[in-house]
Amino acid sequence: MARVISELGNHCFTSITIIIISSVLLFCGNGDGAWGEPLMETTSSSSAFFIFGDSTVDPGNNNFIDTIPENRADYKPYAHNGFFHHPTGRFSDGRIIVDFIAEHASLPLIRPFLQPSAEFINGVNFASGGAGVLSETNQGSVIDLQTQLKNFEEVQKSLTDKLGDEQAKELISEAVYFISIGSNDYMGGYLGSPKMRELYHPEAYVGMVIGNLTQAIQGLYEKGGRKFGFLSLSPLGCLPALRALNLMNSKGSKGEGEGEGEGGCLEEASALALAHNNALSAVLTNLQHMMKGFKYSNSNFYDWLLDRINNPSNYDFKDGVNACCGTGPYGGIFSCGGTKKVSEYQLCDNPDEYIWWDSFHPTERIHEQFAMALWDGPPFSVGPFNLQALFLSNEKKKKKDMTIADIVDSPEILDNPIGGFA
Repeated sequence: MARVISELGNHCFTSITIIIISSVLLFCGNGDGAWGEPLMETTSSSSAFFIFGDSTVDPGNNNFIDTIPENRADYKPYAHNGFFHHPTGRFSDGRIIVDFIAEHASLPLIRPFLQPSAEFINGVNFASGGAGVLSETNQGSVIDLQTQLKNFEEVQKSLTDKLGDEQAKELISEAVYFISIGSNDYMGGYLGSPKMRELYHPEAYVGMVIGNLTQAIQGLYEKGGRKFGFLSLSPLGCLPALRALNLMNSKGSKGEGEGEGEGGCLEEASALALAHNNALSAVLTNLQHMMKGFKYSNSNFYDWLLDRINNPSNYDFKDGVNACCGTGPYGGIFSCGGTKKVSEYQLCDNPDEYIWWDSFHPTERIHEQFAMALWDGPPFSVGPFNLQALFLSNEKKKKKDMTIADIVDSPEILDNPIGGFA
């Protein structure tokens, strides 16, 4: 099993004890761009947007590094739906979740950090397909989280040089930092690594991942970041690639428990994802009490997506199990695009009917729907803040700080208040 997951899982227990949670808290330009269409850098009154993560949010950074075909998506049929003029490096048939979040925030598409001549005034995307929280995950073929944080330091220096120290600090403090990472640590980094499985019990491994992620959050806070958004892990065992692996292992026999047996989800992978999410939720609650001004948006992507996988017709999908692009059982052999070891692949007629675009990644429709849920979801489903509240909080502050002279000079400001003066 480990060898197969290692090949399939380059991309991207029940709870962690209070001892583990306590320990992790102690680390206390115009022209045609990679988007496939003309790009112009514009400024926005919204907060800047800085993105860290893996293939769930990579807009094309891996186009600029030496990596394996599994970690790239700059070839057809990626970008199949035609929103972009050609494949950009996004692991999707079109846009990804951060593209829709930027749109909701009235920001332009956020550029990859490694794209030549990228500007940073609206933010930048550091994510890398295949990356993990741990530097050992897919080491040498991705931009790991620690390197992404070092790249942010470069951006911070560039902004200071361009805007001056005071204005750069204001931009950094009002920005939203979105983090989507961890899947690869568990699929290839743990389930696909006999060495890691021998060295670490699952709970200990989750604790190590969460500890490193906590340090990253605290590091961004120390650099001035205050507003954070998180995309929690999906039910990893239900990815088409992991379903196919489970089928291969079971050879048609049915096991005990939910998701096991022929055609079921790989329970071990989903259990790791759930443990990670529970531990991160506990850590974020503690950080909110420990770090002054720390605000965050988190949600239950696991159950949200699992509901659509199990009940696709309730959400106007036809297939919650099979990949639109791939081959083998469930489209679970990661061959989409024909650039990998297995070159044969099939492509569905209408990706909008599918939950899964390829063996590991959802379709644009899923990205779009969950971006909306994160943007303006109610407190019981997205909390303690939704992304709209985080992005527009600086607008509220500006309105609260306005003088009578400001209103006299620009009375139209009061015609479209954002959340009042609270």
